[in-house]
Amino acid sequence: MKTKESRFHVHDELTAPERSLPVLKGALSSGGQLSNLLGVLAGAPAVLRAYARFRSELRQGHLPLKSQQRIALAVAENQHSEYSLSTLQRTARDAGLGLDEIALAREFDSSDEREAALLRFARGLLDGTDVPPLHLQEEAREAGWSDEQLLEAIAHVSLGVFTSMITRGGNLPIDGSAEMGRLQQAA
Repeated sequence: MKTKESRFHVHDELTAPERSLPVLKGALSSGGQLSNLLGVLAGAPAVLRAYARFRSELRQGHLPLKSQQRIALAVAENQHSEYSLSTLQRTARDAGLGLDEIALAREFDSSDEREAALLRFARGLLDGTDVPPLHLQEEAREAGWSDEQLLEAIAHVSLGVFTSMITRGGNLPIDGSAEMGRLQQAA
């Protein structure tokens, strides 16, 4: 099997530009190693800071963590992001999603009708270049999602697309901490 090689330099705390160091040190202090995504983004300090801030603010929003994970899985599948999917398989399980729900989320679906309505709304954002059908937003509202949560869902879709664009555009290899990386190392 041929190992991917990133098209961008994957920085660490020793090679990153000085303006990226506070974000990288913060990521390292939360335990573990730097992801290849953060390592690549470190090459553009403004992009790294914007990504970290956007992601942090969304985590503090009103959309439940399981819903955030479902959206991220759906977007990663839609965008064919092997990198994102490898990480999300683990984080979705950590958030409490079972394997069946993970598989459904990757298809913009859920066994929970409220979550399914939110995912259909998210899919509508990606299914064309025109305004998504109004009935998808109305169905999500009828399922109990507030406008604030729907706006956050849109933001999560955009974060997922951004992440996928970076990982695909940079041909990022899967992190060693990701599920697939551990399996390959064990083999």
